Amino acid sequence: MVAAALTAETSRTMLFLAATAGNVLGAVVNFALGRFFIRFEDRRWFPVSAPARAKAEALFARYGQPVLLFSWLPVIGDPLTLAAGLLRTPLIAFLFYVTIGKAARYAALLWLMP
Repeated sequence: MVAAALTAETSRTMLFLAATAGNVLGAVVNFALGRFFIRFEDRRWFPVSAPARAKAEALFARYGQPVLLFSWLPVIGDPLTLAAGLLRTPLIAFLFYVTIGKAARYAALLWLMP
């Protein structure tokens, strides 16, 4: 994203929208894994380990849906979105918090660049 933003050919607005949409779509995949495919948790391709999932569920239980604002964080973001699916978070609330968190991340990155 940084390299694309530094070229004059790419609109920062379009870059922001594409990065945010792509990242939210990835979070929706984890949400679906949590909601519908948790029975495959023991498979190698499953994106979240059991200890990471337990930690995310504890955070989610303690702080509620707004914890999804931190879904952009590298280590805990995927487990949080998976836990949201496991805990049957309404999709609209999930999309609201995840989109705000991920959009804020990309807005900050673009704002910090020259």
